[in-house]
Amino acid sequence: MDLVIASNNKHKISEIKDVIDNSINLISLSEAGIREDIPENENTIEGNALAKAKYVHEKTGSNVFADDTGLEVEALNGAPGVHSARYAGPGRNSDDNIERLLDELKDKENRKARFRTVVALIYNNREYFFEGTIGGRIITSKRGKAGFGYDPVFIPDNEELTFAEMPPEKKHIISHRAIAVNKLKAFLNKLV
Repeated sequence: MDLVIASNNKHKISEIKDVIDNSINLISLSEAGIREDIPENENTIEGNALAKAKYVHEKTGSNVFADDTGLEVEALNGAPGVHSARYAGPGRNSDDNIERLLDELKDKENRKARFRTVVALIYNNREYFFEGTIGGRIITSKRGKAGFGYDPVFIPDNEELTFAEMPPEKKHIISHRAIAVNKLKAFLNKLV
């Protein structure tokens, strides 16, 4: 089965490929002939995921999935949420986003947060959604070099390491994206 991933993010594609099995042939956006950034203008994580999937589906006619992820911090009333990638501005700079987040949390005792990923699949012109969440906390400074985004400041519940310190093989089992993609995989495996 061929399936287009509606993303140009190499880190994200690598994480997803580590979860999806070989019965599904994943096609990157560039392999599908799409090189432009896909607009993410919706007000919800679900809305962004579906908008990206629809954009690629309209351009290619292929079965496609897209995901969107938000970091939801309890003390910030769920922010940055849907605006996680552009929290510090339109440049999508992870270091700037982390700096703003840590600055906003500097006087807060409550550091609880969760990552939430929604995968939107368009398969045979029907829409499906799969969600993954993982709770944790935000630490006061960055630790680790792996991962991307907010990974250096997020420690999952019942863990000692940030996502950026974890070996990829562990992160790709427990992460919010892995949970959502595993649900997608289980659905697709029923079709293959």
